[in-house]
Amino acid sequence: MWNESTQMEKTGTVQAVERALTLLELLAGFPQGARLTLLAKRAGLAPSTAHRLLTTLERRGFAQFDPAGSRWRVGRRAFTVGVAFTRWQSFITAATPFLRRLRDLSHETANLGVLEDGEVITVAQVESREIIRAIASPGGRAPVMNSGMGKAIVATWPDEAIEAFIHRHGLHPVTRHSLTTLTEVMAEIALIRRRGYAFDDEEFIYGMRCAAAAVWDHSGQPVGAISVSALASRLPVAGMAEMGKAVRGVAGELSLTMGGKPPPIPA
Repeated sequence: MWNESTQMEKTGTVQAVERALTLLELLAGFPQGARLTLLAKRAGLAPSTAHRLLTTLERRGFAQFDPAGSRWRVGRRAFTVGVAFTRWQSFITAATPFLRRLRDLSHETANLGVLEDGEVITVAQVESREIIRAIASPGGRAPVMNSGMGKAIVATWPDEAIEAFIHRHGLHPVTRHSLTTLTEVMAEIALIRRRGYAFDDEEFIYGMRCAAAAVWDHSGQPVGAISVSALASRLPVAGMAEMGKAVRGVAGELSLTMGGKPPPIPA
């Protein structure tokens, strides 16, 4: 017997979700709205099935029904999701020239990252031209406190928010250099706030180091962070402060481009 469980086993997809998204895509092509019969025909669905799916989309705000014209339209929630995508795409577009400049200044890989679900996600990257180089492909994730970008962002939060974050998500020591206690975290945060940049000193992968700084948006909030990642042999401890200052400078310029203003670095 064919059902959604069978389809998921064979294709890794859920039929009801695919059908609902098909209807949503169809609605996007009808600015003035479309009748149920037309949508069902275009989607290859029985009208009763299409109606159930559209009703579900309506309940979640992704579709809306106009009883006067008996037409279905895209709902406001779909607009909200689309704006969120546009915002991230705009962020990546704005950051890319700065990542290239950071790559050229450092001769190492430059990254752009954001926080999501207690982790740092690399959303854009400009690779080093070196044959052997540090690469964390876009979409790659790392625990926040094992990441220079993660620590740079979290350091902008109040202490109580950081403590709540640690209690919720925990610490994930994966090397002997990883932070393991809240006391260690808060000591590191204090250093980051004084310097204006953060380090990952082989805290996630042995042999890899990273210098990072937060990027600020027009509302005065940290929207993400940029970093330089390099083999530890090419970024020795003695050179990390200089690299951190370079990253901090480029992050500040990117923040200004986005209408933001990073806080002043204490003397």
